[in-house]
Amino acid sequence: MSDYHPIPGGHPGQQELMTNRACFTEAYALIPKGVMRDIVTSFIPHWQGARFWVLARPMTGFSETFSHYLCDVAPGGGSDKPETDNTAQTALFVTEGQLLLTLEGKEHQLEAGGFAFVPAGSRWTLRNTGEQQAGFHWVRKAYQALEGLEAPPAIISSDASTTPNVMPDTNGAWATSRFIDPDDLRYDFHMTIVTFQPGGSIPFEETHVMEHGLFVLQGKAVYKLNTNWHEVEAGDFMWLRAFCPQACYAGGPEPFRYLLYKDVNRHMPLSL
Repeated sequence: MSDYHPIPGGHPGQQELMTNRACFTEAYALIPKGVMRDIVTSFIPHWQGARFWVLARPMTGFSETFSHYLCDVAPGGGSDKPETDNTAQTALFVTEGQLLLTLEGKEHQLEAGGFAFVPAGSRWTLRNTGEQQAGFHWVRKAYQALEGLEAPPAIISSDASTTPNVMPDTNGAWATSRFIDPDDLRYDFHMTIVTFQPGGSIPFEETHVMEHGLFVLQGKAVYKLNTNWHEVEAGDFMWLRAFCPQACYAGGPEPFRYLLYKDVNRHMPLSL
């Protein structure tokens, strides 16, 4: 069972130095854990006992295809109408506590490491059924329907039940746990957990078309974003626009793991 960075919050004392790693550029953004405090949370209609850190949202010069929330839900809290946009697909990843997902009338108990993909237009609810706070990631993307492809079905899975795919020629130092089958073109985005063992690396500057959202679940690394190297650790979020170069070296003493979103399997739009 992996460790997952706990729910953030709180507020620094007046004697503390401000964080110096937050960075927002044309090509990428780094939102470190030190800025995810109580005063930067948001609230969403139809949710009770819940607060949200909005880490990414579609806007000019930032995320174009998705939104990413980090969510904190009190015992008994949740929503019977979590989504108000019928075009929105949902990916949920639980980091702590217990959540009851009711999807099209069927109940699914999600604990730390639990994952769910909820198709656009689904009937679903989400409740904290435990006695402790629950934390989860909520990624939303508008579904891009395509003639000749049926809508993708729901997925209920977990980190523990997903077999990592080891990257070739890495001796196990770099692996990807895929919650969505990469060969199934019905899905227009992927959610994975990428794991580097201490000393593992992306040994070249990846530069490709997918937009990325990365939340560090465990460990630390130095990560190259465009032309700059940044130290990152569990609790940090990174956004990379399409074609932003990336590379990394994982530090120790534990694995470096991050939850990764990217848009896939559709033609590139020819207009902005």
